[in-house]
Amino acid sequence: MISVEQAFEKILSYVPVLEPEQAPILDTLGQVLAEDIFSDINIPPLDNAAMDGYAIRAKDTAEAGSKTPTVLRVIDTVIAGAISTKEVAPGTAIRIMTGAPVPKGADAVVRFEDTDETERQGAAQNEIGVLCKLKPGANIRRAGEDVVKGSLILKKGTVIRPAEVGVLASLGKSKAPVIRRPVVAVLATGNELVEVGKPLPPGRIYNSNTYSVAALVKRYGGIPKILGIALDTEKSLIEKLRQGQDADMLITSGGVSAGDYDMVKDVLAKEGEITFWTVRMKPGKPLAFGTIKGSKGRSIPHLGLPGNPVSSMVTFELFARPAIFKMMGKKNFAKPAVEATLEEPIANTDGRRVFVRTIVEKRGGKFYARLTGPQGSGILTSMSLANGLVIVPEDKAEVKAGEVVNVMMLDWNEEVEL
Repeated sequence: MISVEQAFEKILSYVPVLEPEQAPILDTLGQVLAEDIFSDINIPPLDNAAMDGYAIRAKDTAEAGSKTPTVLRVIDTVIAGAISTKEVAPGTAIRIMTGAPVPKGADAVVRFEDTDETERQGAAQNEIGVLCKLKPGANIRRAGEDVVKGSLILKKGTVIRPAEVGVLASLGKSKAPVIRRPVVAVLATGNELVEVGKPLPPGRIYNSNTYSVAALVKRYGGIPKILGIALDTEKSLIEKLRQGQDADMLITSGGVSAGDYDMVKDVLAKEGEITFWTVRMKPGKPLAFGTIKGSKGRSIPHLGLPGNPVSSMVTFELFARPAIFKMMGKKNFAKPAVEATLEEPIANTDGRRVFVRTIVEKRGGKFYARLTGPQGSGILTSMSLANGLVIVPEDKAEVKAGEVVNVMMLDWNEEVEL
């Protein structure tokens, strides 16, 4: 058996960063920018009103007050998206809406609330009283305040979030250069498996692994390509594997233990290369990794996950997730972890690193962790209950209730730094 760290390093050493593509900006969420992004424009393009009000000359308000309003003549109205052809001269004002370009001659905007507009309702609207003194620049957003033309706005390597999508749109870009998403072929193996939606014969189980693994692929930015179910025969397995030859990575579940019909690692040895097939961890000891022949002479990284559904999901989180991230050009692979007080004991009986499904809660400013219940690797509902995995080191035979433990948080993204 090799260590978790050795398996991690070995897998990542086989996985390349994929090539860039031009993608519609809304499709780039979670992808990584392949180039620096510069702006061709100023944002905003012109000085504009930050408030609804009146564009004025600040010096005209030098004597204004709530009891001594300065009365100005209103010569125009301008809305967002329009430009006034009038100039604000001494003693005049232009009614202006938020976002509208500031008219020539004006150097401040007085808010509606700081005028007597309400008192003038129903009366002539060709005048307005200003109730406060303003300084030049008041309530004005300057041209280029957000973005200056020619400046670097988003750096290569940036992970695109909704904010970056909005920034790209504000620059007028409908597409962006990003590292493409990996296509990950997903295959379940086993004579006992039945496809969901079909009748369930006695002694058989539904194929849950394909769907939990494919969902994880999708969650972490990949494109799942579901290959279905391979029977426990070399012919069936090879036929299914060859349907995934155009993928960037192949993930199988089942067939990597020591049973008579666990043949994934044997087929790997014939169809490609096997690098290792056991890891010192629980759940997830039987984990095969290598490469398999792909289309156009390529070698495809292949990760053979255990068949038990919990083992499959835990090993995916530890090894497949960072591999997908590397292919996408991401740099942060480690899940955020917290220190939590354990509320019940955990035994480690065979010297492996144990990942225990737990429910983590924060109370009184501290984290606490309790087990989800029985920890059998076939109890998939325990993963549904868990939001973290307590990590018990190989050399620790027992963790007692009340001890502080390290917990890998399953639902926090990798950009969180603690």
